[in-house]
Amino acid sequence: MRQITEILRLKFEAKLSHATIARAVGLSKGTVGKVVSVAQAKGIAWPLPDGMDEAALEALLYRPRRAQAHGYREPDYAQLHTELKRKGVTLQLLWSEYAAEAGEQAYRYSQFCLRYRQWIGRQQRSLRQVHRAGEKLFIDYCGPTVAVSDASSGEARQAQVFVAVLGASSYTYAEATWSQSLPDWIGSHQRALAFFGGVPALLVPDNLRAAVKRPDRYAPEPNATYQELARHYGTAILPARPYKPKDKAKAEVAVQVVERWILARLRHQRFFALAELNAAIAELLVALNARPFQKLPGSRRTLFEQLDRPALKALPATPFEYAEWRHARVGIDYHIHVDGADYSVPHRLVGERVDVRLSATSVEVLHRGQRVATHPRQGAGGCSTRPEHMPKAHQAHQQWSPQRLLDWAQTIGPATQAVVSQQLSEQAHPEHGYRACLGLRHLARGYGEARLEAACARALVIASPSYHSVRSILTQGLDQQPLPALAEVETTPATLPQHANVRGARYYH
Repeated sequence: MRQITEILRLKFEAKLSHATIARAVGLSKGTVGKVVSVAQAKGIAWPLPDGMDEAALEALLYRPRRAQAHGYREPDYAQLHTELKRKGVTLQLLWSEYAAEAGEQAYRYSQFCLRYRQWIGRQQRSLRQVHRAGEKLFIDYCGPTVAVSDASSGEARQAQVFVAVLGASSYTYAEATWSQSLPDWIGSHQRALAFFGGVPALLVPDNLRAAVKRPDRYAPEPNATYQELARHYGTAILPARPYKPKDKAKAEVAVQVVERWILARLRHQRFFALAELNAAIAELLVALNARPFQKLPGSRRTLFEQLDRPALKALPATPFEYAEWRHARVGIDYHIHVDGADYSVPHRLVGERVDVRLSATSVEVLHRGQRVATHPRQGAGGCSTRPEHMPKAHQAHQQWSPQRLLDWAQTIGPATQAVVSQQLSEQAHPEHGYRACLGLRHLARGYGEARLEAACARALVIASPSYHSVRSILTQGLDQQPLPALAEVETTPATLPQHANVRGARYYH
């Protein structure tokens, strides 16, 4: 009790009442009375003798602890702390085992728990959290980067250092990547889980963009690709709360250890390839995990073999396929534009918002969680269209080809065939003339094949073999009149006629 000296001073020097002293020191009136009565019984006067501090006064007034007086057996607190990391192990179970072994020298359960908590309070801050075996993998990046020089140009590029640490054993993995982008983030996870040889129940990352799409204290939204990796490995993602470093204190300590134990030892070395840097990190990583703890028995490696390895879930049989997720809206041509290429979806989804999964070789389109289209991945500017996604009319249009149009025109007559041939040949691409030719087919259904042939013949004579000319001829009924002779066809005169409103070349001199 730190207020003993103050209580005695206020009582014997200031002559205050017990109630007043209680309010002054923030204790109950009964506690103040007990201190005063014990001091009087022990013959302690005021002022206190020279050299008597608070600890000596407390030892004089109160009996020694039962453990010191009666020889209670102290538990192995470090062992207790290690055992508590196992699933299903509780302090009640550990106390029962301790009591069975210590017999009459065992503390009661309440004192056992109190002394364990006091021991925890004297340890490093990293031991304040109890991590279950195989439960959490904490993930972060080091702040410092490592320079990797280009062998030809000498230009240095900074590499990021990825760190992952298991909660129960502090078994650590580290590697260098070029960036903290999504592909590097996912690749580092795959290699880290392969290094551990198993999968923890939870992944606890920081709130970097590759991990969390929308940080939130209560409902964070992980990146879709990261979420897909978690489903593949049968684990879950629990991002640390923003601005709450204690949520990932294990990662903070591991990052600091990697910076001091690995990166500091590499500061004088020069690397010319990322693989060379990772080889050096891997070598020092073995020594780091084998390094004995300062206040606990064993090392990261021994604790990993004892605690985490048996509790980790098995790795999946198939490797994870990296894919990125995008959002897109279906255009009126029932195609979506993703990563520079166009892909068709069922035409009923025009105007709808869809999710797109892009892997190295394929593109999957999902609408409300249901896959509606799959395409081979195209390069920039490419297009992939599936006939079954088209409306019926568009499917019929796609079935036409230049040769089929010419074959149809031949069944009508030579004039129609000549008009169709010119429509297809005069365009930059034959498909540009498809609509005009299909328009001629529509005229044949409306006016009949004979009238269409006559109208095409007249259009050839007047040197205007276009869809609009043929339609105009049929609309005005000119196809039913005799064809004009070539001499009667209107042509542009070679010279302008004489007229008062026509100026000559000399007008502008």
